[in-house]
Parts: sequence; C-alpha cells; structure tokens
Amino acid sequence: GNGPFPGIIDLYGTGGGLPEYRACLLANHGFAVLALAFYGYEDLPKQMKEFHLEYFEEAVNYMLQHSQVKGPGIGLLGHSKGGDLCVSMASFLKGITATALINGSVANVGAVLRYKDITIPPLGVNLKRVRVGQSGIADVIDALNNPLEGPDRQSFIPLEKAECCFLFIVGQDDHNWKSEFFAVEGSKRLQAHGKEKPEIVCYPGAGHYIEPPFFPMCAASMHLLFGKPVMWGGEPKAHCEAQIDAWQQIQAFFRKHLTGKPSATSSKL
Repeated sequence: GNGPFPGIIDLYGTGGGLPEYRACLLANHGFAVLALAFYGYEDLPKQMKEFHLEYFEEAVNYMLQHSQVKGPGIGLLGHSKGGDLCVSMASFLKGITATALINGSVANVGAVLRYKDITIPPLGVNLKRVRVGQSGIADVIDALNNPLEGPDRQSFIPLEKAECCFLFIVGQDDHNWKSEFFAVEGSKRLQAHGKEKPEIVCYPGAGHYIEPPFFPMCAASMHLLFGKPVMWGGEPKAHCEAQIDAWQQIQAFFRKHLTGKPSATSSKL
C-alpha cells in the first residue's frame, strides 16, 4: 500500500551497531520501522557509559512527524538493553502508544541514563555472583542486584508514568538476567499505580536471544559488558518454537494498539 503505516522504533541490546534485519522484516508486514542505533555506530559513543534520552526523543519526534507514519502515536520494540531503553522512553517521552520488550529489564542497566534534570543510575552488579564453567563460558544470571532493595531502587524505571500499553515477551530460560522477574515486577508496579495490566507471554525453554522465526538459536557469545563469552540460555526446540509464536504476538500487539484492528498474523517472515 501507499501508507501511512503504523510506526515502530526498533532497538537492540549491548552489541551496539545498527542491526536492521528485524526492522526490515516488520516493514514487510506493513509497519514503518526505524532501526535506531544508540552506541558503537558512526559518530555515536563507542562505549556504553551514559545515555541521554534527548537523543531518543529526537527519533520519536522524527517518526511522529514523518508523512509515512500513521499517528497519533508510535510503538517501541526493544530486546535486552534496548528493552529498558524503551521503558525509559515510554516513561518520559510523549507520543508512545505501545511498547513491546523481548527479555527486557524494567531497571536501568549498564549505563547512566539522563533526561533534562533526571538521572537514573545503572543497576549494581556483583561479579562474584558470575559462575564460570569448565568450558570457560560464564553464567551471569545472578550478577545484577535486586532493583527492589536498598540504593538499587533508584535504578527502577518509573514506568507508571508511561501512557502506553506494554507487552513483555519472556524466555523462562534466559541466562542473561531474570526477565520473568522484571516482567512481573513491572506489572505489579503498573497495577499499583492504577495502570492497565501489561500482557506477559512466557516461553518455557526459551533463552535470551528471541529473534524472528527460523533464526538459529544463539546459545552463547561474547558479552561486551562482561568482556567474556556468556551463556544466553535456551533449549533449541522450545526456543525456536518461541521465536515463531513471539513474532505473531509482537505483530498482533502493535496492530491492535497502533491501528485498532485485530491481526491475522502468520509466522512467515
């Protein structure tokens, strides 16, 4: 069609750079998608030390004003670190209608986040809780502190400020961090403030890297924050089945909230 189309900003995680394949695949299904790099690309910062939400606000405003984007609001899709950046965007920026997280966090992780006079510190990390097996591959699932305890509560993003609907896609065998815990605590906080209960879709046996359908499962790879290879979790068959279903869930969620129409999605790319 000629558009305009429902708009989505797509964010990946700590790998940096500009992965565009998920945005391209979503565009095939009738969405106008901006794959947004936030570090490790061209003139952007080389390291993940500090992020300014004004940069992301510029991207939101670009999409809201684009002639090919159907308003009045847009969607956000984020995996891993991209997930908590999406939560921060939804919490502080205008024009967000729907936010979907794939194994995302509701606490700010890995870098200081600043917006105007607001500063959210990163969640604390205890490297003594990292376990390394005989293979040399680390299991970092217990490395992060609890954002409900002590000074780490400052890292919990105030998602109750958001004026959008949320979808949490959760791999229950995620070994990067406790995605299900983050989804449940995010849901509790939203409901405690009188907000709509988010959709939480859990996949037993699915790991951290829930990609579009038929992508090979990534069981372990280099983690740029830890500087060593880590296990991402996932049992191959269950993980691949989760990727097929999650792809449908994500499209249906955005179609429902950005167009007001139910979705007849398929697992096809």
